[in-house]
Amino acid sequence: MKIACVQMDIAFGQPELNYRKVLDYLTEAASNGAETIVLPEMWNTGYALTELDTLADSTNRTVELLKSFAKEHKVNIVGGSVSTEKNGGFYNTMYVVDKDGGLVSEYDKAHRFCLMDEHIHLEEGDTLGTFELDNQTYGGVICYDIRFPEWIRAQALNGAKLVFVSAEWPEARIDHWRILLQARAIENQIFIVASNRIGSDPNNEFGGSTMVIAPWGEVRLDMKKEEGIGYAEIDLDEVEEVRKRIPVFADRREQLYEKFKK
Repeated sequence: MKIACVQMDIAFGQPELNYRKVLDYLTEAASNGAETIVLPEMWNTGYALTELDTLADSTNRTVELLKSFAKEHKVNIVGGSVSTEKNGGFYNTMYVVDKDGGLVSEYDKAHRFCLMDEHIHLEEGDTLGTFELDNQTYGGVICYDIRFPEWIRAQALNGAKLVFVSAEWPEARIDHWRILLQARAIENQIFIVASNRIGSDPNNEFGGSTMVIAPWGEVRLDMKKEEGIGYAEIDLDEVEEVRKRIPVFADRREQLYEKFKK
């Protein structure tokens, strides 16, 4: 599977610019033979959280754009995440569409990041975020979610062989980003495909380092601070090969863990 990861600067509080830019990137990735395209977090508005009442997607605009493009170009799209208004609140939502234009997942960020005031402006999600594409099980999480190893493990236990991560991860903690992504790949023996933004907003500088990491922990792609699209070839059969080498999942002791759970 050829994966394309978009690493882009996001225009703060300017959805029209961002929608046009994302469409250009989707077009470029599809023309270069990508089978699955991955976008970063909150790409429609950036972290303009105090303006969500006028900026958040409340009309399914994002879903319709992704579905239409995916169907026309026969590509899967992990739509990063966008700010949405639904159910009487604002959410940080990841949409996933398949190559037939079907919506296969709608995941709201489960863990809100207080340092960026998400707990004030956004509602928290309560779904696992696993989904099916091309007869394979995948997971999707958003940014701060990767600091919760039990959350990624839950996706792996539910069959995900690859977890997509979309983020706006700051430059100040980019070393954490790299280490956490590798740890999540190694401990779960899965692929991690992580798209982060670059550039800045009024409060943060963002670190890029969009990455693809294999189940053994090797970095297959690292875009560092380069804006554009990175490509990687992925063979999900590697997951089973690694799990045969070190049978972590076979050696788990679930009853023991439950005994000491608080």
